[in-house]
Amino acid sequence: MKHLNLFIELTRLDKPIGYMLLFWPCIWGLTLAFNFNESIHNYFLYSLFFLLGSVLMRSAGCIVNDIVDKKFDKKVKRTKKRPIASGKISNPLAFFYTIILCFFAFLVLINFNFFTIVLAIASMPLAFSYPLMKRFTYWPQLFLGITFNYGLILAWTSINNQIDIIPIVFYLGAIFWTLGYDTIYGYQDIKDDEIIGVKSTSIKFKNNPKNFLILCYSIFFVLLIFVGALMKFSNIFYITLTITFFHLFFYQIKFLNTKIPENCMKIFKSNNVLGLIVFLNIVAGKSF
Repeated sequence: MKHLNLFIELTRLDKPIGYMLLFWPCIWGLTLAFNFNESIHNYFLYSLFFLLGSVLMRSAGCIVNDIVDKKFDKKVKRTKKRPIASGKISNPLAFFYTIILCFFAFLVLINFNFFTIVLAIASMPLAFSYPLMKRFTYWPQLFLGITFNYGLILAWTSINNQIDIIPIVFYLGAIFWTLGYDTIYGYQDIKDDEIIGVKSTSIKFKNNPKNFLILCYSIFFVLLIFVGALMKFSNIFYITLTITFFHLFFYQIKFLNTKIPENCMKIFKSNNVLGLIVFLNIVAGKSF
């Protein structure tokens, strides 16, 4: 049980916000692409595959991140007790766990068409190089956005077996959504990060965080409207988008206090609700 608890802590399985933020773009893309006049069974089956894939790949990503950031994590109050940083799990064992998780993720992946499999495998170098970005650029959150929202493209191609302008536009918008919420997340550790020398958009825009977030969320929101126009969604889509607007600009930005780590975490976690809201926006647009 002790080792199981360490594994859960290592993979953050006790913190579902991570894999849910990876899953929401997948279900957005799947819902956009799926023809609900066909068997609904396939929709739920594919949803399950993408959920499993999100959990497995996020878990593997957490391990790789902790291996790469072991020295940094030891110096940050919030992360110094993580299993690898504290020495409770060795690097070789952690690497072994990563291989196992990737193997099971591959078993999930092979249920899709060949084009989707190739696209997914092609994204692997980007996914596992993300933890290194904070050493070289103030924009690691941008690389996270590129990686974390890739499932939106994969979900579309799993149904249509080709890439179109609609998922590309949505993907670009979702990148800015991630750029925003992960900047909020980064303010929890900004003092420690500045001391140890790692970079982030949280540090780069620490003097004007809300202006930067307004820009990111505005691009996301405008491109979401554009997706609705390309999909020829009904008016109910644009009406329900007002909920998305108020959550992004009123709740997240207005009530954000970057000086209080607990507030940053609360606002960050609320993006799980935002993912659900956008999903319901899409369902409403396709159904009515």
